[in-house]
Amino acid sequence: MGIFSLEHGRAAYRADFALYGLAVVALAAFLLVAGPREQRLEIDAFTLAGLVSWTAIEYLLHRFVLHGVRPFSRWHEEHHQRPMALICAPTLFSATLIFVLVFLPALALGNLWRACALTLGLLGGYLAFSITHHATHHWCADGAWLKRRKRWHALHHHATGPSGCYGVTSGFWDHVFASVRRA
Repeated sequence: MGIFSLEHGRAAYRADFALYGLAVVALAAFLLVAGPREQRLEIDAFTLAGLVSWTAIEYLLHRFVLHGVRPFSRWHEEHHQRPMALICAPTLFSATLIFVLVFLPALALGNLWRACALTLGLLGGYLAFSITHHATHHWCADGAWLKRRKRWHALHHHATGPSGCYGVTSGFWDHVFASVRRA
């Protein structure tokens, strides 16, 4: 299993959570310590915008890229065939995409503080997605929220017709775009 492998060993799979968790903490600390106090409200707003935008990005990527664009759809099919396997995007790939498609454009269109805040929100959303997705496949559900997410994701995985229930952390966009599946 190499650096660009979709299936990870336990250590590499867990490292993804640790690295993104560390990135979220480091970026938040940087903004809190070095960010200009007079821009605190703006920084918070951009962080929230990044976090909220993640839900739409998650939905769009899952529905249209992972279920529609080769080779991504072929790779994602591996996950559907073996949902307990430790399959995820390689950290170097996802981090590069976030840097190139989120941080650099935000930096070019704004400033360092806005770019860092937007990226922080998006990274926080991606980390929440990663943990939630892992939990839907590998954890026992004690709480009501996780039970609902596990049920929702099971509807997605066990679709006999057209897929649906693409949101992992939220079903909001499935309701907006009428892609909710019923049991």
